[in-house]
Amino acid sequence: MSLKEYYEKEVVSKLVETFKYKNLLEVPKLEKVVLNIGLGEAIHNIKLLDSAKEELKLITGQAPVVTRARKSIAAFKLREGMPIGCMVTLRRSKMYDFVEKLVNIALPRVRDFRGVSGKAFDGRGNYTLGIKEQIIFPEIDYDKIDAIKGMNITVVTTAKNDVEGKELLKLLGMPFRN
Repeated sequence: MSLKEYYEKEVVSKLVETFKYKNLLEVPKLEKVVLNIGLGEAIHNIKLLDSAKEELKLITGQAPVVTRARKSIAAFKLREGMPIGCMVTLRRSKMYDFVEKLVNIALPRVRDFRGVSGKAFDGRGNYTLGIKEQIIFPEIDYDKIDAIKGMNITVVTTAKNDVEGKELLKLLGMPFRN
């Protein structure tokens, strides 16, 4: 059973039971997942950006967008408009496939993994997770990477608050440690 089917069959009923929703449209659901790789070193070595784009494309199955600097910062030799990272926004079936892969395959491959922090919510039910190494994803060939890159993964939900958002992610299999 896919994660989307599991959400519709199991998670919705558990959330209605827990939070006593009167309408099924009140039940929180995943809206989108945003993956972002910020590369400050791309100022000096533009090839890092190309490899980050390729790796993000392998992980998500979707072409990333290059993010550019909004302001010039002289101390970092950064000019406005310079490419400094890349990002992908996943929605619908690709989003569910990615969350399922993240929870079941990628996170358990992290060294000394004891669960993700339950405190990384933003107050509106959205969760952000930082990953230090992109090599936890099975699509990345360890021999072909030029540098270890980290990434931020933001899971945007329709939950009204952090309690509902955390319960939704917990029911979808996110391994919280606290």
